[in-house]
Amino acid sequence: MSVSVPLRGCVLALCMILVALAGCRTHRDDLTKSSPEVLYKKAKSSLNSYDYNSAIKIYEQLTARYPFTPQARQARLDLIYAYYRAGEGESATDAADTFVRENPTHPRVDYAWYIKGLVDFERTPNGMERLFRADLTKRPPTTAKKAFNAFRTVVEQYPKSEYAHDARQRMIYLRNRLADYEVHVAQYYMQRGAFVAAANRAKGEIEQYDGAPATQQALAILIEAYDRLNLPELSANARKVYQANYSGQVKAETAEIKRHWWKFW
Repeated sequence: MSVSVPLRGCVLALCMILVALAGCRTHRDDLTKSSPEVLYKKAKSSLNSYDYNSAIKIYEQLTARYPFTPQARQARLDLIYAYYRAGEGESATDAADTFVRENPTHPRVDYAWYIKGLVDFERTPNGMERLFRADLTKRPPTTAKKAFNAFRTVVEQYPKSEYAHDARQRMIYLRNRLADYEVHVAQYYMQRGAFVAAANRAKGEIEQYDGAPATQQALAILIEAYDRLNLPELSANARKVYQANYSGQVKAETAEIKRHWWKFW
């Protein structure tokens, strides 16, 4: 009796599945029997091919089976990057923290700090915020502070690092954003008559984020808050700082207005 076509097709499919399973088993056996050098080479190849999930699996196997080898130490550093590129931010941060804790004098520890900063730096804004152009200055910048501190570690502790320049540029952006948020909160307090809180927030912005564009506005808030609190000496000191830093800008703006007062277009 001949085998029907559907049955023949089922047999063929079953054979293909068995071959695939055998191949997977052989691959796992190969990895199980592989040396640290071979495992690292395969993981690095996957990483260079942008196959981050495969790279992660092999790196994790390498660090678990051969934890004290030089390849395992390098694998832990590569894992930070693989997690980051795979979109596993929490895993990347955990891996970076572990690497810094266990290898504080490693010549590439600056890279671990840099990736820590990138993970938090790139968490905002999300897609919906971009779509609706949300004002990030009004949102508590928790991740921005973490990113700022990580980048500051790179800049201050590893000034010769190849990542120091980029970290510094990102710090400037984050500094400005954090300063904007402090000014936003100070304005909120001023609108509600909480002048002490407004003064403290404005003063904090000036002390922590000196050089940010928002500092001028923070000084203006500080002056007004001190005036409302009837603290003339503190207000006078704040005015001196304001005039020393922004008097030229104010005079130029005033002169521009006076010169064109007659123009209506």
